[in-house]
Amino acid sequence: MRVLFRGRAKHDYLSDALTLLTGWTREGEQIRRTLVIDDTQHAALTERVKVVADALHLRPEISRRDDRTQIRVGHGDGEPLSEGEVLLAARIEDAYRAVTGA
Repeated sequence: MRVLFRGRAKHDYLSDALTLLTGWTREGEQIRRTLVIDDTQHAALTERVKVVADALHLRPEISRRDDRTQIRVGHGDGEPLSEGEVLLAARIEDAYRAVTGA
């Protein structure tokens, strides 16, 4: 059993972690989430995400269109998704719940 455990790719662990993040979809080497929130919630969420992203040295893409906030995490340039990027997605979920009271 030790050989099977040690031989498991890091990618598998990240995929397992992603299954726990409801609402996030994977597109190649990026993950994406769309949230329906108002402008005030968007501003609060963006500020919270900035603090966490700075601490992790990551730069998510956050955009606003109509009543939707779209977030993309990952490089998209062939670089594999990292543990930090999955952690950032989890922290974004925490921030979303805090901002919306969900």
